[in-house]
Amino acid sequence: MEEINVNEHETQNQATVDALYKTLAIGDTINVTGILATDLDWWFHGPLNCHHMMRMLTGEALHTEFKFEPRNITAIGDEIVIAEGYEGAHVYWVHVWTLKDGLITCFREYFNTWLTVKELKVQPVGWVGQKNRSTVWQSHPRDLFQRSLPGLMLAI
Repeated sequence: MEEINVNEHETQNQATVDALYKTLAIGDTINVTGILATDLDWWFHGPLNCHHMMRMLTGEALHTEFKFEPRNITAIGDEIVIAEGYEGAHVYWVHVWTLKDGLITCFREYFNTWLTVKELKVQPVGWVGQKNRSTVWQSHPRDLFQRSLPGLMLAI
């Protein structure tokens, strides 16, 4: 069996998430279900009226109700992909996707929140210091710098 390195996983996972958004944009729910685990772990942070992705994936809303057009999609390691986008001046979103074997197993959705992702590695007992606790990703809401967004930190 051929071994796949982390960079290939990152590229494949990034392509899977990109394909998900493109599939959603055309309303192809059949192919969307092939990308998501049946027991998808879902976490939402934001105003109740912003459950757009949930409504789209469950069929409660048409794909034209809200357009998720990522401004960037970034792979982090061999399991995490982060996408962010903004729709007008009042909606900024970040999606954190976890993939395993090409299937999305976990989805974290953040609306109107500035997000910082930190890598927290388990350290041996007695280890002192924080140099391995680095920021691996941070929100870039280019058109919303004039607004105050609450900040969240996600540890991976």
